[in-house]
Amino acid sequence: MEVVKCESSFGEDSDDDSHGQYANDDDAEYSYASGLVPKLQSRNIVSKARWNPKMEMAEVIVQKGSLWKTTGIARSGMIYCSIEEVLFLAELGALILLDHCDATLPLEDIYVKVANGKNGCSWEQFQAYKQLKSLGYIVGRHGVPWSLKGVNRSNECVSSKCSVESALADSESEDKSSIIGMFNGMQINEARPVFDVYLPNSKFRKSSPGDPSFVLCFTGGYPPSKAELEALERQCGGVPLKFCHIEHGRVNFFSFDRVELPVLP
Repeated sequence: MEVVKCESSFGEDSDDDSHGQYANDDDAEYSYASGLVPKLQSRNIVSKARWNPKMEMAEVIVQKGSLWKTTGIARSGMIYCSIEEVLFLAELGALILLDHCDATLPLEDIYVKVANGKNGCSWEQFQAYKQLKSLGYIVGRHGVPWSLKGVNRSNECVSSKCSVESALADSESEDKSSIIGMFNGMQINEARPVFDVYLPNSKFRKSSPGDPSFVLCFTGGYPPSKAELEALERQCGGVPLKFCHIEHGRVNFFSFDRVELPVLP
């Protein structure tokens, strides 16, 4: 018998982690105000990224602040951000997103990109990401390496639906097409792991992140069956699992305990 336990409920410049000189080293600057309301403010030092619709990610072109130590994935000397990272930083006023013509995209347009669920992240998943980040956790897409340093390229693509990578190889570099494959291979509605979550760590390095503290899974609105739970546990290689359910904007995190009941005579 499986018993669900509510844990909490709430309303590299390059592959070697060298990110250059940070303009600010105050992580508290990017925290949320009380009530989890984005703390929007004007900044003299703001990072910039350009949205790539084919990759469904943003390429960081101006890096400012220490936030990039734990945000974005490093590929061939560049940093690429997922849509949830872009929106989280844009809400804080720490990132400006540009289109292909280098025109600034308003925050409303970024919300639309998340809401349509076509960039590998649903609105519910963003809510969970924002909640975890606001608590100080380090969060990345499950199965997508932070850096390729020390990663076996043949094992990099963990999704069974990464064939899109080869389809785009003629127009993208090897690294870029690999990113597309891993992100586009993720289906939003099935029960599956979504985020690798690490405890706050000032010494975190993308080239050697270690095992996550837990893997956050979404279940498509219903609790996983015993078979699904066991399959997820095998897929995540023994890393503890937590599950997320969002109702009326309230983010709930759960874990499961295995309980064996005695057999009655």
